[in-house]
Amino acid sequence: MVDKYNTSYLYQKRGVYYFSKQVPCDIRQHYSRDRIVICLRTKSSSKAMRSCQSILQRLEDYWMSLRLSAMPLPGQHLIQNRPRDYYGSDSPLLSEALAKYLLLKGEGKDKTFVRGANRNIQYVTEHLGDRPIDAYTSADAASLRDKLMDNGLSVSSVKRNFSTIRSIINLTITEQGLDCINAFVRTYMPDEEKQKRLPIPLECIQSIQSDCLDADDDMRWLVAFN
Repeated sequence: MVDKYNTSYLYQKRGVYYFSKQVPCDIRQHYSRDRIVICLRTKSSSKAMRSCQSILQRLEDYWMSLRLSAMPLPGQHLIQNRPRDYYGSDSPLLSEALAKYLLLKGEGKDKTFVRGANRNIQYVTEHLGDRPIDAYTSADAASLRDKLMDNGLSVSSVKRNFSTIRSIINLTITEQGLDCINAFVRTYMPDEEKQKRLPIPLECIQSIQSDCLDADDDMRWLVAFN
């Protein structure tokens, strides 16, 4: 007897076994009919069962390949340095915006200015890739902020980095008259924890006053009284 699992795909006609299976809806566009029927050319239930299992396996493998080919590449959003046409944008790449920025604003500036601009843009391209400047999103900017802070940068350092990134992108937007949004403009920055200033210990104050009294001049007396 054919086992229960396979009976739904097998039927007999004049004693000969046939395989029959409905094509799944999500891949039906690849077929001219919505059901696959195959004559197994055997009257033996055991042979029919083995053939059925083999056909099922091959079909499932093929259907999986069709489904995967229709899906976006897994982890595609993590791929860096995609070709420009991937984004469907004619805007300059971030690296090109940096070159424009250094050309226009780097004249006469010291090496620190140039090195800082390059470093800050490198943070972006290493984490998000070198994209057209209108292909970054506010979520990308937030992700960069978190990455920099996870790397140990203080909030004030991250704010300075973002200030440079914004300036570089804004300059290109203005120079080329682009109608796009700078994704790094309104990124939320947490408040920086300020260290509380501790009071001067009383014994230190008393020691200073004592030294001032020993010196016995006008300036020391003023310090001692304060």
